[in-house]
Amino acid sequence: MRRPEVLLENSDAVYDFYRDHQQNRAQAWAAYWLLGRRYRPRVSFAPGARKRLRELIAQGRPLLIAINHLSQLDPYTVAATAWRSSLRPVIGRTRVLAKDELFTDPDLRSRIEMMGGIPVFRGKDHGVRAVNAAGQRMIDICAERMSRGDGVAVFPEGTCNTVDPTRLQPLGTGIGHIAFRAKKLGAAPALVSLGLSYGPRPDPTAEPTKAEVRSASFYFGVPVPDLPTKPAEITRVVREELQAAVDGAVAAY
Repeated sequence: MRRPEVLLENSDAVYDFYRDHQQNRAQAWAAYWLLGRRYRPRVSFAPGARKRLRELIAQGRPLLIAINHLSQLDPYTVAATAWRSSLRPVIGRTRVLAKDELFTDPDLRSRIEMMGGIPVFRGKDHGVRAVNAAGQRMIDICAERMSRGDGVAVFPEGTCNTVDPTRLQPLGTGIGHIAFRAKKLGAAPALVSLGLSYGPRPDPTAEPTKAEVRSASFYFGVPVPDLPTKPAEITRVVREELQAAVDGAVAAY
């Protein structure tokens, strides 16, 4: 299928394309390996989390990976963590939600697609009403991909936290709806909360540099294999579990 231009007015064609788009897994593994060497994140786990995560991956359960958002460089440090952690087997089989502006530049778009990117048209960029239909379609596509075995990685805060990197911002409800619709399609998504800390910095409101994000602290909470039945309840569980993971990442830095 021809690669469509990623524009809000073209969202139907965009999501038709990303419903089935599959990156070259060998290239993805090579890129994640390189990012792992470049950023060298430190990875730790809550008691029992590593074993449980490996079990879920071995069972073929689709993972709903929730990560707090601190920097424009987060996708790269998260990819590095995937390579250096128990997530390595699902590289190439995980969709990563990314803001639509990252798909504007052809070279950057190729890199984002190679990492499994699916564009998100955000209300803060285009207006809440304007993005409603596209947002619903995006949720449907993610749910469908999960029903086929793919994982989905989400920054549920929706924007970088420039206030207090130790405390989550309000979460969007999209992550709850993705899990809810995936369950309706017969999938059994398991929540994986991945907390991130770049450590104390003189000005936490400033975008960290590439040097400052090296050796970040990532902390896996214990996966939740059985999620509630309602989107709002799922989102509440995500918030509780992700804040606990952030606390773990901050403590481990």
